[in-house]
Amino acid sequence: MKKLSNQVDLSVIIVNYNTKALLKQCLDSVFRSVGVAIKVYVVDNASKDDSVTMVRRDFPLVTVLENRKNLGFSKANNQALRLVKTKYALLLNSDTIVLPETFKVMTDFMESRPELGVSTCRVELPNGKLDRACRRSFPTPARSLWHMLFLAKAFPRSSFFAQYNLTFLPEEGTYEIDCPMGAFFLVRKEAMDQVGLLDEEFFMYGEDIDWAYRFKKAGWKIMYHPATKIIHHKKASWGAKSNPRLVKEFHRAMHIFYHKHYSLVYPRWQTKIVMVGINFRCWGALVLNRFKRG
Repeated sequence: MKKLSNQVDLSVIIVNYNTKALLKQCLDSVFRSVGVAIKVYVVDNASKDDSVTMVRRDFPLVTVLENRKNLGFSKANNQALRLVKTKYALLLNSDTIVLPETFKVMTDFMESRPELGVSTCRVELPNGKLDRACRRSFPTPARSLWHMLFLAKAFPRSSFFAQYNLTFLPEEGTYEIDCPMGAFFLVRKEAMDQVGLLDEEFFMYGEDIDWAYRFKKAGWKIMYHPATKIIHHKKASWGAKSNPRLVKEFHRAMHIFYHKHYSLVYPRWQTKIVMVGINFRCWGALVLNRFKRG
């Protein structure tokens, strides 16, 4: 167990929902980190796999916030974010593994660039490939359309069609992006105090994009810095994409984000078309998943 110093530099916030084994693996990696004093919070969303018992037994330095029901990603993170006193806060998924130097590399990067409100490292899948969601552009109607029509996949090197996942940019480069993903979302507390916490209207999905949008709107920069990485075991808490709750929340997040940030930007007729498109996409995904399950 890593001993914390008197001066805490980074608060690490992990929301957990029935990922006991992965959470233990994640916390083991977190406490092997070097060069940065850390304060760790685990917010448990009513897990039924004895996650809380494990954390309290094996990681006594962790502050555990235990919920009686699943409050979702935004509300759970906000519970810990309200307690943060450190210069930086990190949203970290329970299904990730952190390299020993990751926190040091990323906080040093933030220290060197005071204009940064948010940053992220390379988020890598277990197969070694980049989790493309870790460096994205905001989902404008055009970018979302190219993505849903698979034109971004067909032309991954096109700066026109592949803007959403930025596949035309080198994975090893450091550059400004619109938003990272909630699996590794490093925030400067000064910026957070200005922008506010996560929007709790989002239960799961979309809250990271919304937060990033608000940081950018407030004038803070967001950067992707792949000088270090984490490993991400994706969707461990909620299972496969066939989970109906997951499908519905994914598309509900699209509705919320569009109405909040784009409904006054684009003409009303376009908003109606987008809403119909989102509903149709959700319906199609639910029907397809039911068909696959037989």
